[in-house]
Amino acid sequence: MNVMQVEAKAGRVEAETAEALVLTHCEGEPLAKQDAAVLDQALGGVLRDLVQSKEFEGKANEVMLVHTQGRVPAKRIILVGLGKKKDLGLDHIRQALGHAAKRVRQAKAGSFTVALPSVTPRGSSPIDVGQAMAEGAILGTYQFTVYRSEPANREIGSMTILAPQKAQTRPLIEGIRRGVATAEATVFVRDLCNHPSNVMTPTKIAHEAKAVAKETGVSVKILEQKEMEALGMGALLGVAKGSHEPPKFIILQYHGSKKKDERPVVLVGKTITFDTGGISLKPAENMEQMKADMTGGAEVLATIRAAARLKLPLNLISILPVAENMPGGRAMRPGDVVKTLSGKTVEVQNTDAEGRLILSDGLAYATRFRPAALIDIATLTGACVVALGQFAIGMFGTDARLKESIRKAGLRAGERVWEMPLWDEYFEQLKSDVADMRNIGGRGGGMITAALFLSKFVGDSPWVHLDIASTDWSERERAYIPKGPTGIGTRLLIQYLIDRTL
Repeated sequence: MNVMQVEAKAGRVEAETAEALVLTHCEGEPLAKQDAAVLDQALGGVLRDLVQSKEFEGKANEVMLVHTQGRVPAKRIILVGLGKKKDLGLDHIRQALGHAAKRVRQAKAGSFTVALPSVTPRGSSPIDVGQAMAEGAILGTYQFTVYRSEPANREIGSMTILAPQKAQTRPLIEGIRRGVATAEATVFVRDLCNHPSNVMTPTKIAHEAKAVAKETGVSVKILEQKEMEALGMGALLGVAKGSHEPPKFIILQYHGSKKKDERPVVLVGKTITFDTGGISLKPAENMEQMKADMTGGAEVLATIRAAARLKLPLNLISILPVAENMPGGRAMRPGDVVKTLSGKTVEVQNTDAEGRLILSDGLAYATRFRPAALIDIATLTGACVVALGQFAIGMFGTDARLKESIRKAGLRAGERVWEMPLWDEYFEQLKSDVADMRNIGGRGGGMITAALFLSKFVGDSPWVHLDIASTDWSERERAYIPKGPTGIGTRLLIQYLIDRTL
C-alpha cells in the first residue's frame, strides 16, 4: 500500500480549495469561530442548521458530507464528531480522522484538507495532535488487495492539515513526521501478516529483514540452522523440527546514539509464520488466522525501521526467532525435553505452547547485549483473549520504571496495556517431574504462567512482556483498525522509543 502524503500549512478554511474539507466538531458545542462559523456564513447557515436540528450532533465518530454547490472553493464539507469536549483524548482525534478519510474515499476524492481542531485534548501538544491526525488518516484507509484480481478502491494521495496561524505549522510538521513513520510501520506489519503463510515463510521474513537493513544505521545478522545448533538453541529448533521450512534467527541492530557505550533497548518478537499447534493440533476453526502468529516479530522489525527513519538518538536491537510450527514425522512430541540456549531444560507437554519456547532462546540471546530495557512482544496466549478481550494488551514485567513508561506510551498511542501479576506462586504450575520446568501450567492463569516461564530467561535485565494475542486480529472494521491483522503494538513500541529520547 502506498502511504498518503501528509503536510501542514496555514490558511483560512473559507478560502481553501479542496476536493473535500474536513471539519471536526465537539458534541454540544457551538461552531468553532476560527473555521466552521466563518465557513457557515459563506454557506448561508447550512452547518448551523445541521447542528441546531441535531441532524449532526458531533457525537464521537459521527460523519456527514455536505456539498457546497460552489459557494466556497472547497467542493465538499465533511463534518466529523469528536464527542464531548470534557472527554476528548488523542484517540478520539485519531478515530475521527480514520472515519473522515474513509468518507473522503467513498466520495472518490483523491485528496483532502482537514482544519486543525479548535479543541484539543488537555495536556496534549500540537506535535501530539499532528501525529494523531496523520496516524488516523493513514491507518483508516488501509486496504490489502495484493491477491485480488479486480482493481482496488482509489487511494487517497494526500492530506493537508490547515492551521489558522503560520506559527502553528512547525510543531504540526514534526507531529506529522512522527505520525507518518508510526503509521507506515503499522501498515508494514499489517501487510506482512496479511500475506498467506505459503508466501510469508521464515526465508521470506529473512529477505524482509535484509531490506530493512538497507536503512541508514541498520545492520543485520541471520543465523541459520547449523549456527543455532552450535549455539544450543534447542527450544527454537525443537519447534521448527516438524516443518520443511528452515528456521531463522534474525538480529537487527540500529546505532543512533552518539555515545559509544550506551546500552541498547532490545526488542524480541515471536515470529511463528504459521502455527498449526504441531502434534497438539489446533481445531480447524479460525486456524487461517494463525498466519498472523508472527505479529510480534513483524512489529519489532517495523519498529527498528521506524527508529532509523526518525533518526532516533538511541541504540536499538530487534531479535526475531522465526519458525513454522507444523506436525510431521520429525515434529516435536508432547513429553519431549528440549535444552534451551540458557542451559535450562523444558519438558514440552503441549507443542501448541511453542511461542514461549522460541522466545526463551530469543530472550536468552538478548541478554548478551546487556539491555538497558528488554521488551518482548508476542501473540502468546489464548488466555489473554479470555482475560482482556480485544481492547487491552497484557503487560508483565520486572522493572517498575519500564512498565510505567510502556503504560504512558500506550495511552498516547491509543494502544493501551493492562498490567497482570508476575508472582512466583504461579511457578508451582510449571514444575516438571523430569526437567527444570514444563511449558504449560494448566488452565488457571494461563497468561500469567506463560509470562512467568519467559521471566526465567531474562536474567537481571529490566524486562517487560507484552501479550498481544487479544489485540492482533480484529473480527470487524473499526475507525482506523481493519478487519484482520491490526498491527496493534507497533505504535506503542515506537512511541515508547520516541518518549525515551525526549
